Amino acid sequence: MTGNYVHGYDARENIRLQDQASTLAELLHSDTAYPAGCLVLEAGCGIGAQTVTLAKNSPDARIISVDISEVSVREAERKTLAAGVTNVEFRQADIFNLPYERAFFDHIFICFVLEHLSQPIDALRTLKNHLKPGGTITVIEGDHGSTYFYPVSEAAYRAIDCQVRLQKEAGGNAMIGRELYPLLHKAGYEDVRVSPRMVYVDAGKPDLVDGFTKKTFTAMIEGVREAAIRAGMIEPDVFDQGVRDLYRTTEPDGVFCYTFFKARGRK
Repeated sequence: MTGNYVHGYDARENIRLQDQASTLAELLHSDTAYPAGCLVLEAGCGIGAQTVTLAKNSPDARIISVDISEVSVREAERKTLAAGVTNVEFRQADIFNLPYERAFFDHIFICFVLEHLSQPIDALRTLKNHLKPGGTITVIEGDHGSTYFYPVSEAAYRAIDCQVRLQKEAGGNAMIGRELYPLLHKAGYEDVRVSPRMVYVDAGKPDLVDGFTKKTFTAMIEGVREAAIRAGMIEPDVFDQGVRDLYRTTEPDGVFCYTFFKARGRK
């Protein structure tokens, strides 16, 4: 059920995740804050790329962050301590088999996790069991099918498609953002609301050019090169041209767009 993390767990991927989190903090998290005294579950915290922002936005809430990877949990704990965050407790745990009672949490937050699961509805239903009546779940996911850019490049789209296909073969879905509304409904949540969060990048936004187009998205595509070529999905020269064309969009006349989706539902 859990799928595989297609991007890997090496140091380069950790840096990419942190670049993504810091670049997108305002866009994705500015409207997420939990009241004092409530208990929040961060399901699938990874290396803590989202945890620091989540905790700082709700300094008087208590947050329990879990991840199936012990290595990731240790890194997340180190990162939050270094940031001076004190309202987070970490624990290694599988979100399909959490060591907590039913109706234990006031709120649940899950970000960039469902895309890696072969059974996302089952995950959402399992998490709902641990949510108190009236409690909320907040879900954030991307959608690689929302990517478009200038100058247009067929090679770049083919390189992106390799990442999408590899993630699908690993049991995930790189285009799950568009499915959040039906997924939450099928899992039994009420009052579901979804808002798209577009990242629009041009030369007038140098922080996004560097932090998102270069270091987050294009770095992610670059990271699947060997696996895509080994799987026979694309010719090496075409993949390399596609990556060059993605970097081309960061030049003064280039434009890059990508949409994330943020959903909220209530038990």
